[in-house]
Amino acid sequence: MPLKKPEFKKINDYVWEISPSFKEGMRVPVRIYSTKKLLNDMDLAVFDQASNVATLPGIQGHSYVMPDGHSGYGFPIGGVAAFDTNEGVISPGGVGFDINCGMRLARTNLTIDEVKPKLKELIEELFKQVPSGVGGTGFVKITKDEFKKVIEDGAEWAVRKGYGWEEDLERTEEHGRMSGADPSKISQRAIARGYDQIGTLGSGNHYLEIQVVKEENIYDKEAAKKMGIFPNQVVVMFHCGSRGFGHQVATDSLNTFLNVMKSKYNIKILDKELACAPFNSPEGQTYFSAMKGGMNMAFANRQVILHRIREVFSKVFKSDAETLGLHQIYDVTHNTAKLEKYLIEGNWKEVIVHRKGATRAFGPNNPEIPKEYLEIGQPVIVGGSMETGSYLLLGTKKAEEETWGSTAHGSGRTMSRAAAKQQFKGDQLQKDMEKRGIMVKTDSISGLAEEAGAAYKNIDSVIEAIDLAGISKKAVRFLPIANIKG
Repeated sequence: MPLKKPEFKKINDYVWEISPSFKEGMRVPVRIYSTKKLLNDMDLAVFDQASNVATLPGIQGHSYVMPDGHSGYGFPIGGVAAFDTNEGVISPGGVGFDINCGMRLARTNLTIDEVKPKLKELIEELFKQVPSGVGGTGFVKITKDEFKKVIEDGAEWAVRKGYGWEEDLERTEEHGRMSGADPSKISQRAIARGYDQIGTLGSGNHYLEIQVVKEENIYDKEAAKKMGIFPNQVVVMFHCGSRGFGHQVATDSLNTFLNVMKSKYNIKILDKELACAPFNSPEGQTYFSAMKGGMNMAFANRQVILHRIREVFSKVFKSDAETLGLHQIYDVTHNTAKLEKYLIEGNWKEVIVHRKGATRAFGPNNPEIPKEYLEIGQPVIVGGSMETGSYLLLGTKKAEEETWGSTAHGSGRTMSRAAAKQQFKGDQLQKDMEKRGIMVKTDSISGLAEEAGAAYKNIDSVIEAIDLAGISKKAVRFLPIANIKG
């Protein structure tokens, strides 16, 4: 059956709603944060998937879609939903296969004028030291038994092994470790796929980018100063997750849920990609624990990559990382399910918040964010396409009140990977970008075509929607000067 377009109720210029009458079984409305143009350009599958999410047992408030929303597996990418911990469910489709896919941003004391003469050397060395592409393996050689400690301890394991600084943990969501991860809940197949991938980017839309801050792109000077950002500064941003390990954890749990969902728990869903189990069931808790292991692997992965970046900068500039000012600003995740407390109908209530291609965005004075950022709110890293640049935003109290403390995670695709490969040629794209001052290194020229800027939404429009809606606040924009694509 062809998908039908819903009627949208305008809440304001940046918030739109789909009534529960749109589809039989919807328990709550769908709420979309978007400009009118972005809303009109969204594929109909986004609204179909978000309304399917609205039928799941125990859902609270609304089924949300962020302005970067596009169709995904089960949940739309850019989807957010919270469930009652007693009556509600947990769903791998609401987290994603790349568990704890996330962003990490580090600053330097270097200016663009200091970096430009060494940019080619930098990007060549980074390409060697941070493996990318499908199946890439890292320099960290550990046994499968040692990997179980990574599953339990995340970035803490990496710092303990010398791959980073204690301050990195302070500036990482959840301090780089989700407690409660249990390796015994994870298949040997998943462990075999993950134990040799620590310190690797992977493929697809994952990247490592050297960026520059222009004075006119600092929108909140006071906040920028608190985060150590200044005009003409060079920063490093990268995007990656839990690799094949997270994918296998998700696959294993989806198969389990499909087997027990109807027969054991009498849960009926409109799309098998929304396979779920009661959060408090044995199967639900097994997935939750395994998912935390996936999160911890990804935190460790990004921690080791930061360590390699510091080594490369130190080698190229013949100075130590501390002197070069290579301090982490923040690390955020955008594929998670977490227990969080919110004020619901006048009472504080714990819910299980699913963020699928959506970023946590806690406001000022939230105890979950680093002390140094308490006055300004949690840093939010939103990656754009490799051609357009990225943003650093700040979380808000309004996000905590309206969207389960959530905001967008990136540009969001407008074109499938297959369509992008048909329309763009990777080698030509590489040449065109270099003419515009963006150096590119890739493991796959055909994969580069999939990531063309034109295959993504306009990042400025996405940021405008969340900034003016008030669910995060624009602070700084970064422009790419060199990019490594998986």
